[in-house]
Amino acid sequence: MTSTLTISQPTEHFRARQAAAAPVAVARNTAPEAGATLRIAGLSKRYQAVQALDDVSLTLLPGMRVALLGHNGAGKSTMMKIILGLIPYDGGTIEVCGEAPGSAGARAQVAYLPENAAFHPALTGQEQIRHYLALRGEDPKQALELLERVGLGHAARRRIGTYSKGMRQRVGLAQTLIGKPRLLVLDEPTSGLDPVSRRDFYALLDQLAAEGASILLSSHALTEVEARTDRILILSGGRLVAQGTLPELRHEAALPVAMHVTPAPGQTRALAEAIPEAGIGNDGLLHLTCQQSEKLALLARISALGGRVADLDVIPPSLEDIYSHFSRRDGQ
Repeated sequence: MTSTLTISQPTEHFRARQAAAAPVAVARNTAPEAGATLRIAGLSKRYQAVQALDDVSLTLLPGMRVALLGHNGAGKSTMMKIILGLIPYDGGTIEVCGEAPGSAGARAQVAYLPENAAFHPALTGQEQIRHYLALRGEDPKQALELLERVGLGHAARRRIGTYSKGMRQRVGLAQTLIGKPRLLVLDEPTSGLDPVSRRDFYALLDQLAAEGASILLSSHALTEVEARTDRILILSGGRLVAQGTLPELRHEAALPVAMHVTPAPGQTRALAEAIPEAGIGNDGLLHLTCQQSEKLALLARISALGGRVADLDVIPPSLEDIYSHFSRRDGQ
C-alpha cells in the first residue's frame, strides 16, 4: 500500500505566517515544489524481517510546523535518522534542503534535537554553546544571546551538571538555533519542560516558522501539538496512514461529536424529555453524541428549546481520539 503526503495546502494561519517567508503555492499532486526543505518519495527501509518504512512520501515547505505521530516502532526514529543521514535507506529518494541527507550541504542547513540531550557536566551553559558555535564557524559571542532566547540567560554561567533535565533540554534547543537552520528535526523536544517552559518553547517555534524555518516535530504529547502545528502525519507500521490538518483528519475519521447541555434551573426533566437521546450524568448535565453530518440539525433543535437551556458545550474529537482511530484501523 502506498502512503503519500504532499504538504502543499497551508492553513490560513500558516499563510499569514508565510508573508515574510516567500511562500510557494503549489497544487496537491503536482510536480515537486521548488524551495522545499524536505522532499521524500517512496522511501523504504527494512531491518532484516522488519519493514521499518514502507513507501512513504512527503514534501515539507518553508515555514511549516508538522507533527509526526506514531506508536513506538512506527518508524518515526528511522525516518529522522534517514533525514539526518545517520543511516542508509533501501528504496526511494530523499532531498534535504536540496542536498543528499548527511552531506555537508544538508548538515549546514539542518538542526536536530534528541529527546535526551547530553552535555559535558563540567562546562557552563555558555561555555557549551560557545564550543558549538566555534565548531560551526560562528561567532562564540552569540552564546549568551542564544541562551537568553531559550530562557537560560540567568543560568548561563552555571555548570550544566547543576541543571535540571528541562534546563539541559533548553541548552539543546539553543544549540539547534545556531546558524539559522532551514529545517529543524525535533524528537520529543518538550520532554522535561514545565508547562510555562513548554508554552515558551512553542512560542519560539512559532517565531522560527514565521522566519521561514520548517519544523518536523515528533511527540507523544498530543494535546500540545494539537493547537501548535499546521499539519499532522500519523505513521503506523512504517506506513503513513493519515495526514492533513486537524479539521481534515476529523472529517476523514468521521468520529462522533460530543455535546454537554446544561439545563436551566428546574428544567432537567423537561430537557431530558425534549432530547430523549441524551443521558443525564452525575454532574446534572445532559450528555449526547452525534455524527458530524447531524451536528447542525441537533444544534438547531437544542437552540429552539430557548430558556430551558442554560449552556451548551460542543466538543469535537480531539487529536488523541483521531490518533487512536487511525492506529486501531491499522491494527495497532
